[in-house]
Amino acid sequence: MGHGWEGVVLKLMRGKDFTFTVTGAEQVTERYRRLRLSDGGMLEATGVHPTMWVRLWFENEGKPHQRAYTLVDPDPAVGTFSLEFALHDGRASDWACAAKLGDTIEATVQGTGFTVPDPLPPRMFVIGDPASLPAVNSLLDAMPDTPATIWFETPHPSDADLPIRIDAERHDLRTVPRRDAGAHLAAEVRAALPGLLGDDPAKAFLWIACDAATTRGLTSYLRKELGIPKDRVNALGYWRTV
Repeated sequence: MGHGWEGVVLKLMRGKDFTFTVTGAEQVTERYRRLRLSDGGMLEATGVHPTMWVRLWFENEGKPHQRAYTLVDPDPAVGTFSLEFALHDGRASDWACAAKLGDTIEATVQGTGFTVPDPLPPRMFVIGDPASLPAVNSLLDAMPDTPATIWFETPHPSDADLPIRIDAERHDLRTVPRRDAGAHLAAEVRAALPGLLGDDPAKAFLWIACDAATTRGLTSYLRKELGIPKDRVNALGYWRTV
């Protein structure tokens, strides 16, 4: 399958193409699915970093269609990893639900990047949802000794059962039902965060990955109203409401 003009642009930006093979599947909840894949030599060629993601290519009405997914438990020694899908109406979810042993999918690595803060923050604050859960878990794994407060939005009741890798001694998990197109999540963060930041907010580290509009609004709030420095906020809208 050709990748269209997007594939050409990624090639010009030194994107690297690989083919993954499905080696297993697990239905985690009714709305969340995990696939295990072999990497087609990717991990050896690119290396691994926290929250690393890849672009998967799907065919949608005869046209190439790409979506980004975070690697789960990548193992360069054997060349495997998992991908997790928050299921909804869409081509990527359809493919994940139908994928079986031996199926292949094309992927491009380009644009991914994350560096663990140095020095480590005294506390980090994480705001995410099922779509960003793999990245949330990767972040927590990368800074296992750093205390964290996590706001996790749950669009569906079963999302409360998703495997968030928290340590009860260091992590404060706050599940927030999705209401009013993300406004409820934003209100919960605004109500609690100022009292949690401590005497020097510039030392905190904040990571936001939920729907694009909520992510933009919270990022503006952190920068303009709380005065958090730009380099202490890592924010990316993972999906858009339709």
